[in-house]
Amino acid sequence: MGFSKMDYCQFLLSSQVNFTQTHLADHLENISHDAINRYMSDAELRPRHLWEKVKPLLNQHEDAFLIFDDTVLDKRFGTKIDLARKQWSGNEKRTITGIGLVSCVYVHPVSGDFWVIDYRVYDPDRDGKKKLDHVTDMFKSAQARGLLFDTVLMDCWYATKDLMLLFDGEGKRFYCPLKSDRQVDDSGGQQPYQRIDSLTWSDKEVKHGKRIKIKGFPGDYKVQLFRVVVSTHRTEYVVTNDRAQNSTQGAREVCAVRWKIEEMHRDTKQFTGIEQCQCRKARIQRNHIHCALLVWTRLKRLSYDTKRTVQQIKRKPLSEYLTQQLKNPSVSMTHA
Repeated sequence: MGFSKMDYCQFLLSSQVNFTQTHLADHLENISHDAINRYMSDAELRPRHLWEKVKPLLNQHEDAFLIFDDTVLDKRFGTKIDLARKQWSGNEKRTITGIGLVSCVYVHPVSGDFWVIDYRVYDPDRDGKKKLDHVTDMFKSAQARGLLFDTVLMDCWYATKDLMLLFDGEGKRFYCPLKSDRQVDDSGGQQPYQRIDSLTWSDKEVKHGKRIKIKGFPGDYKVQLFRVVVSTHRTEYVVTNDRAQNSTQGAREVCAVRWKIEEMHRDTKQFTGIEQCQCRKARIQRNHIHCALLVWTRLKRLSYDTKRTVQQIKRKPLSEYLTQQLKNPSVSMTHA
């Protein structure tokens, strides 16, 4: 009996804690650990294969959002894993050893349904690409596929001149925060550039934003800037090329959609075992990540169909087992 991608995905879908090949082999009568390892080493699962699975699920909308962001898959105890490298983790707020994963999520503007439609594994030693290059590639791929969307959302790490001008040139709106030390001008060239967090704001500008030029951009290229107070200790300076946007509250609501990709990254780490593979080979790690994203897609589809959370669906078998054991404590203890 052969081993397939479906078998591996079913394992990731079913397992609650242990997502290793050894654990999988322990639960298969006719498949050895070597057979599983051989399949995962030889298979070549690519991002386009994920798109082929997700495309039929999309309810495309011309006003949809496309979100780009990255996360680090923690491999602090796997320093000999091929793809693992020291990099900054936003969750840990420090540098850790891990695998960088750059993702692209599609969000329906009415229902709020969202799907991961593309991804790239950060591996500059092999392909020479920065994370910014991966975002560019995924955006161009979305365009080439004829995907319907209107607005691009991203974090401040991707707020570069090249990316913003690329999105603008393709007729897409973008919203992204700028780092507080970014040099900008709100005086129309009358004053020197200054840090964005040192700008003065009138009451009107606080509510409706202001036009600024970012240092390094073409001379006549300006964007709308909003000061969005996220919490008592955090303020975001959000820029957009959306000339119709004249409300700070409106900009805040659009930027809130970015949380969808954070939710996807959180779910994959908690429920698919995407971080748990400890194999050293890069190809196995890539295939494991791909399968984990397929499993998240399956969980998300079930979530939408049943109106339950991903956590409720993932934990259901364990919950049912626990309920059964509690109903028959004498039986369970007899076999203990």
